[in-house]
Amino acid sequence: MHSNWYERHILPWLIDFACGMKSVGKQRMKVIPQAHGRVLEIGIGTGLNLPFYDAGRVSELVGVEPSLRMHRLVLKRSRAARLPVEIVGITAERLPLADAAFDTVVSTYTLCTIPDPVAALREARRVLAPGGRLLFSEHGRAPDESVRRWQDRIQPLWGVFSGGCHLGRDIPAILREAGFDPQVEAMYIPGPRIASYHYWGVATAI
Repeated sequence: MHSNWYERHILPWLIDFACGMKSVGKQRMKVIPQAHGRVLEIGIGTGLNLPFYDAGRVSELVGVEPSLRMHRLVLKRSRAARLPVEIVGITAERLPLADAAFDTVVSTYTLCTIPDPVAALREARRVLAPGGRLLFSEHGRAPDESVRRWQDRIQPLWGVFSGGCHLGRDIPAILREAGFDPQVEAMYIPGPRIASYHYWGVATAI
């Protein structure tokens, strides 16, 4: 009961706060304005990317978010950004969407939490039109061994309180395993080093 209460009332607020920090917003700004045409955002969460889209370049936006508790905030931010969004309340590992239907797929701060990120990215690859691009910004496995050790040590407790977030996923390797050729940039951004090593860039289907 207590766990369900936490997930309903506390976790969405914590995620929204952590993912809405200024340093994270700067990362979003590096990739989101590149989205164009028909756009699919996997793990749209509370809609924190919405202010960063160039609405003049986006003809349609579909957001995938299995947590129904997030939808209210997405719609609120959609109205504020004057960017309509269709929300699909499912998981990203099996999308009820047509092949080659989207020009852009967006994934930000999502691959850390999806139970099977490779399956989700393979679905993203399937729904991308020929020549389409995946835009991503994610935190993940640090390059420093000492930080990686702490990521592994803290993970069991971190996962419980963060909604299943994984600190140490190897984002470039996951992208490649799913059939993408990622052009990756990476660095630490301000914040605790266990959660602040970021990967971002553009990936195309191989």
